[in-house]
Amino acid sequence: MTQKTRPIQRFAQAVSKCTAEATVYGQCVVADYNSVHKNQCAKEFMALKNCYLAAAKQGK
Repeated sequence: MTQKTRPIQRFAQAVSKCTAEATVYGQCVVADYNSVHKNQCAKEFMALKNCYLAAAKQGK
């Protein structure tokens, strides 16, 4: 019997492949956290999102 991977496990595996992008995004947010505004770190967020989506696609 094969064990089915739970969605949270797939998410964790995909996110673990994007640590560099997560670090850059986190540094951007923390750099000016007292005056956060919309789209402040949009470029960094999109890089993280794209990394996650690519990693999730590979994991299927």
